[in-house]
Amino acid sequence: MESPKDKSSPGVASTRSDAAGTAMADPGDRSRRAEKAVKANKMADRRDDGGKAGPARKRSAFDIYKRGQGYWVRVCTAVGAGIIILAGADFLYDELEVFRTSRVWTMWMQVGIPALMCVGLAYLVFWAAGVNRRSCDFMIATEGEMKKVSWSTRREIWGSTKVVIAFTLFLAFLLFAVDMLFWAFFAAIGVLQGPSPLRSLFGGS
Repeated sequence: MESPKDKSSPGVASTRSDAAGTAMADPGDRSRRAEKAVKANKMADRRDDGGKAGPARKRSAFDIYKRGQGYWVRVCTAVGAGIIILAGADFLYDELEVFRTSRVWTMWMQVGIPALMCVGLAYLVFWAAGVNRRSCDFMIATEGEMKKVSWSTRREIWGSTKVVIAFTLFLAFLLFAVDMLFWAFFAAIGVLQGPSPLRSLFGGS
């Protein structure tokens, strides 16, 4: 006679057999799934070219990373760096004037060195603002944080400006009055002598 523990329903038996089959699955199948997951991650990582996923390809030195994202931060960074580079090139050109003679090669040296410096630093700025992932992600995150800033309205700015101007004028008049009181006090006790500052200020004798 069979005990109740030995009896099991067909559904339970099939479930146990499926679990055993899964546990003893082919290792090659699991490796293929892992490879598919890696490829999917790579495809998602390549959504930086116009927002479109594509097959794996080698990025060149001029491929812009995440084109269209962080646009204004990148542009402003490049423009600011470009102004500094041009100012540095102008300074270097003036400093190289001492080496210039009547020979032609000295003129080429004076012009060529600043030009090469501009080209090299210009590509460095392009690489930092458009190619390098770490710096580009930082600029994209910066623009994202700037969009979260709650900017004051024009009315609020104008009201704050009027308050600052009024307080500045009030403080100036207060300090002027205190200064006049000190002058009158020291003039009364004979420490200060001479014409009143008010007369000197308005052209009196």
